[in-house]
Amino acid sequence: MDDAAAQALLTSLRRKEGTWIDWGDGCQRLQKAGLAPQQIFEATGIEPIHQNQIIVAAQVFRSILGQGVAEAVQTRFEKTGSDSLYEFRVLSVEDRVAAAELVVERELNSEGSKDVARALKDFSRLSRPPEAFPEYPTDAVAYHYWRLARQQGDLQERSRLIAQGLQFAASPSARKKIEKLLTDFTVTKVKQAPLMPTYRLETASEVPRIVPVAGKMPMSPSDLQAVPMPDEEGVFRIVKFSGVGAWVALPGWQAVYAAEDPVALLMNTDDLPVEIAETNEEVLVLVDRRDRTWNEFSYFLQEENESLSVVWSPDAPEQKLVGRVLLVLRPQRVLDEDFNKELWQLEE
Repeated sequence: MDDAAAQALLTSLRRKEGTWIDWGDGCQRLQKAGLAPQQIFEATGIEPIHQNQIIVAAQVFRSILGQGVAEAVQTRFEKTGSDSLYEFRVLSVEDRVAAAELVVERELNSEGSKDVARALKDFSRLSRPPEAFPEYPTDAVAYHYWRLARQQGDLQERSRLIAQGLQFAASPSARKKIEKLLTDFTVTKVKQAPLMPTYRLETASEVPRIVPVAGKMPMSPSDLQAVPMPDEEGVFRIVKFSGVGAWVALPGWQAVYAAEDPVALLMNTDDLPVEIAETNEEVLVLVDRRDRTWNEFSYFLQEENESLSVVWSPDAPEQKLVGRVLLVLRPQRVLDEDFNKELWQLEE
């Protein structure tokens, strides 16, 4: 994209021409052209967090169009609803369609959409869907509120959750299950997911750098020249070598050194089982392949249907565990990348 096209697009975004989908596409094109979200904000008034929302929501919108949705659903989200569609980013394409149709049918706001997305996501993770809640997706949302109501000791909040569950319950068995809570005031304590072991690199001194080792003296100039230069990539400065492998240096924290068989992998925060960031970002997950014994205080890397995912379960899962999550590393926030390259300024 040349400067003239970028300026024309910035002007269009500043005037809010087109739909929110056009705005999301425009922001994405500008970011791919090299403009930082802050630069786009200063030129258009669209805040970086909103840019991320409409870019992701536009992608979700296209995914449900590809599956085929009712005209009423398409018309509804063409006009508004980026905040609701953004919540559906964590769902499969099929579940996105179900969630979108349910939101339009029930005229839910963004908070209701968030509950629907969470309910369908949690329901999809169940190894054995509950027999009392067979109608999908409405009973899946009802099951979500039923679970929350059982854990609630405050009667007013419990009643509110029961009422929400009854609004979504479609099958007689689901209604019966929820209505039973009106007379059974037993509070069922459920194990809470532990805190995700998350750390963000804060200072430049914490960001490691991989340096090649030529060997031990004495050595010839040719030996020194033969050492390859590491080509660092990405926010975590990963160094690749011939083949499919790569190396990354991590600070010497206790969790890093305690690992018996550590392996790092990259993923997005949206793919984690809990929310650790307001916006989706790339993180580095450190896993110990040697530690595959389940415990309720840790997250694990799980193998299912020839794919891997980070999971937590209050009870020992049936699926195969391939390693324990030791660390989720978020990249350093760099406000001025050139500053770290300048010579240190020392006070006299």
